[in-house]
Amino acid sequence: MVQIEQLAARTPAVSVDELLKGFYPSPRFGQVSFASYRPDPNQPSQAAAVKALEAFAGGVGAGDGDGLFKKFFTKKVATRAGMYLDGGFGVGKTHLLASLWHAAPGPKAFGTFVEYTNLVGALSFRKTVEALSHYKLVCIDEFELDDPGDTVLMSRLMRELADAGVKLAATSNTLPGSLGDGRFAAVDFAREIQVLADQFDVIRIDGEDFRHRGLPAAPAPLKNSQLAAQMKAEFDGKTVAEDEFSSLIGHLAGVHPSRYRQLIDGIDGVVWRNVETITEQAVALRFVVLADRLYDKDVPILASGVPFDKLFTDEMMHGGYTKKYFRAVSRLTALAREGQNHEPS
Repeated sequence: MVQIEQLAARTPAVSVDELLKGFYPSPRFGQVSFASYRPDPNQPSQAAAVKALEAFAGGVGAGDGDGLFKKFFTKKVATRAGMYLDGGFGVGKTHLLASLWHAAPGPKAFGTFVEYTNLVGALSFRKTVEALSHYKLVCIDEFELDDPGDTVLMSRLMRELADAGVKLAATSNTLPGSLGDGRFAAVDFAREIQVLADQFDVIRIDGEDFRHRGLPAAPAPLKNSQLAAQMKAEFDGKTVAEDEFSSLIGHLAGVHPSRYRQLIDGIDGVVWRNVETITEQAVALRFVVLADRLYDKDVPILASGVPFDKLFTDEMMHGGYTKKYFRAVSRLTALAREGQNHEPS
């Protein structure tokens, strides 16, 4: 028997402590380490990155007493506060970032760029700084600036955390000085972008760039008449969230994205009826966050309606947020393949 719930009926209430406790690597990277990373012998930068990060991990937490006290009563150290892993998709940047997190002493935080901006939205900027200033390490995965507001926000946050003695580490496929290029008038925010770049030493990780492989083919959507039988076959004895897609989309507008992790807590699979193309940018960006959280927890998907490669409009897929949308389509497609075809995501 399948226990059926609805995401559209869930409205999680999450405390500040609970939000902060959610900043750790996803189960996909829950057990990784520097030792489990396999550098490509043809790409010496990969082995060099491991050594650099191992050395960096050894310096995290050195000199207890770092924090706001240090900001006001000690000289600022001349070295940069963070490490920035730059490289294409599929070269193991997230694996290495999570390995750093596991190797370093706490308190520490690991989250995506979007999760940190959502944290600020949920707590306020000042409360976020106060909470994270007591951490020894803050890791930011998938660092990407999509609008001027995020540029200013993350510039200030990184600067204040660095001044408070917090070590920083980030991954991206864009050099810190080039963040924002092609998405908005980056030249108008050159100062904020430079402040971000000044916080990090860049480690280049070379390797095959998976962007050139394109998106995997999305499986053909199921018919509504097939969903019940397929759900029983795939998720017998498990808890499934079954939603009308339009109802779920509407519900997400009333749940802050910082709570999407809790929204899917305890869910083993999702079933969506009548998936349709999302035409509004704000709605699409919220759904990207949900896709990321489902992928983090490896939640298989069964769906009817349009295939996931038609989830966003052509304009969105080729606009300023193209990286976000391509990542979401790729991840949702992998989860659909897992749900329908038993292919690992």
